[in-house]
Amino acid sequence: MSVWLPAAPCTPGACVEPAVPAAAVPRAVLRLTTVTILMLAGIVLAPLGGRIPAEWVRRWCRTIVRAIGVQVRVTGTAAPAGGMLLVANHVSWLDIPLLAAVRPARMLAKTEIRQWPVAGALVAGGGALFIERDRLRALPGTVARIAGALREGAAVVAFPEGSTWCGRAHGRFHRAVFQAALDAGAPVQPVRLRYRQEGGAVASTAAAFVGEDTLLASLWRVARTRGLVAEVDVRPPIDPGTHPDRRSLARAAQPVDPEPNWTHAALVTPSSTAPVTAA
Repeated sequence: MSVWLPAAPCTPGACVEPAVPAAAVPRAVLRLTTVTILMLAGIVLAPLGGRIPAEWVRRWCRTIVRAIGVQVRVTGTAAPAGGMLLVANHVSWLDIPLLAAVRPARMLAKTEIRQWPVAGALVAGGGALFIERDRLRALPGTVARIAGALREGAAVVAFPEGSTWCGRAHGRFHRAVFQAALDAGAPVQPVRLRYRQEGGAVASTAAAFVGEDTLLASLWRVARTRGLVAEVDVRPPIDPGTHPDRRSLARAAQPVDPEPNWTHAALVTPSSTAPVTAA
């Protein structure tokens, strides 16, 4: 198997917990309807691109997450302006709007996302950089495109695990995307994502989108879960000049599992910036 096409052992049957406590069906339907309307509005506005203020984009992304019943708590260091590579562990489709709520950025996404209903058009319209993960020979070109976007001052979001994990387990950060940051001389900002039930200390897997799970099944499970909290911990940027190669840089950006009593510091308001996200 290609290092560009990793797979996680997590599956819905083995890892994903049901929506407990569950919201009533009418409320879940209302949540999904609201999210769909918000995403359709995003598709309509996507051609405006950089003319939409970054703060509006952040608020819109937070609104999407909240509309489906998930509370958002962002902590840590403000994302700097200019070209930057945001890297995060990957649990759910929710990761995408959560990271855009930290800083609007271009998404590094697998080509299959183009086929997602509604969300695929939104991601493509936001300027995503698509990856053909099953074509190893396309990798150098993809790295060059990411480096070019970083040099132009864009933020690019990537999920270096290369696959979604359940949230209680995580994968190793693969190195390829970090070469783009080295080539462009752009900082890397790690972000740690965690989902839990309100009042619970252990990570929740209700938001996970893993294995053969379908997008609609995951959307419904999240919409039916009450008290789900998304925690976004933005770590200090890493200067690529402090690491000799992509292996070292990937290791430095790899998140360490937080303690069960993960505390929440106030977040410095992030600065503005560029177009979309990664998977």
